[in-house]
Amino acid sequence: MILPLFSAGETLAHAQQNSPLSPLETRILLSHALGLTRIQLITQSERVLDALEAARLSELFGRRLMGEPIAYLVGQREFYGLPFEVTRDVLIPRPETELLVELALQRLPENGSVLDLGTGSGAVAIAIAHSRPDAQVTAVDVSDAALAVARRNAQTNAVRVDFLQGDWYQALGAQDGRQRNYQFSLIVANPPYIVAGDPHLKQGDLRFEPLGALTDHGDGLAALRSIVAGAAPRLKSGGWLLMEHGYDQAASVRELLIAQGFGAVQSWRDLADIERVSGALRT
Repeated sequence: MILPLFSAGETLAHAQQNSPLSPLETRILLSHALGLTRIQLITQSERVLDALEAARLSELFGRRLMGEPIAYLVGQREFYGLPFEVTRDVLIPRPETELLVELALQRLPENGSVLDLGTGSGAVAIAIAHSRPDAQVTAVDVSDAALAVARRNAQTNAVRVDFLQGDWYQALGAQDGRQRNYQFSLIVANPPYIVAGDPHLKQGDLRFEPLGALTDHGDGLAALRSIVAGAAPRLKSGGWLLMEHGYDQAASVRELLIAQGFGAVQSWRDLADIERVSGALRT
């Protein structure tokens, strides 16, 4: 049961001063619940909450105090400067994943084609398509619910992405009775890579995110193995495969790439100086 943290007749100023959350989170939730901008929260500081507003705020703040991510509470998260709808059917886009987008854009030739495996909210595919309107972008996910979110995000951000449902490269097979035989300039992926039983899965935001998008229920490398093993036939000569992975998996992913005969195998560090993305070239 969520206790009433706010009451009818309370002013916005009082609500902000007595909030149990940080000032930033307080402003975000107040703005979302009341439909006010940050400036309006200041200029309307003496505005009085009615009963419905107080109940709505109490619910939102109570859920946040229970640990529910802000992004799910407001239904949106910014990624690569773009707005993305997020629901519990998709992972919340994270700043460290922007490295994957930057590396992809650096290696994408003019009028090139991109395959995004495990697209989720569509964040990576849509960010690439928005930055490079000349590119042909295809995005795959096994979840129909995730693809519905991704399609709405593509429409919101006015980009064209070809969304396919299926498990990794299997999605490139028959769709609506048509056989597809794609080869791409670039393949990107941010697959499930957390090891089964990792304590982080029961901490913070991860508790609320879709488990199947976080872990392979094994050693954390199962999806990465599948992606590496099937990449070469789907890449054009000189095409790149780029994958986000866990903080301690870079060496293992490089070994997978080397074993499959890829060239220019390397890893890149994110802003926290963690090897976050590994990739290689199809020679």
